[in-house]
Amino acid sequence: MSENPHYQRIGGEAMLRALVERFYDLMDSLPEAEDIRQMHAKNLRVSREKLFMFLSGWLGGPSLYIEKYGHPRLRQRHLPFAIDSAARDQWMLCMRQAMEDVGIAEDLRKELEAAFFKTADFMRNKED
Repeated sequence: MSENPHYQRIGGEAMLRALVERFYDLMDSLPEAEDIRQMHAKNLRVSREKLFMFLSGWLGGPSLYIEKYGHPRLRQRHLPFAIDSAARDQWMLCMRQAMEDVGIAEDLRKELEAAFFKTADFMRNKED
């Protein structure tokens, strides 16, 4: 485990699972997230598990994703999808709301929002 305290600060595995579940519930239900929802499989089970595993390591907890799949290569794995600023913003809308809904403290939400935005913005591969 790395020295990154975000995993502990977020509340460990239980809170991270709740965050991922809420994130995908929002993506699945918000009309504003329709474009990014269409980029995912009809059944979100695998997406939920992969995001949970990725975020576990990304936040400084167990490196579950790397142990199972190897290096995330996020940008490469997202190349099949046309991701522009609107898609990034839809993803961020769901994550911001999920963090608020599961009760992550405001100071940590702000830190995570900045980190999530930086990563989501890096995923862009299509001009607006």
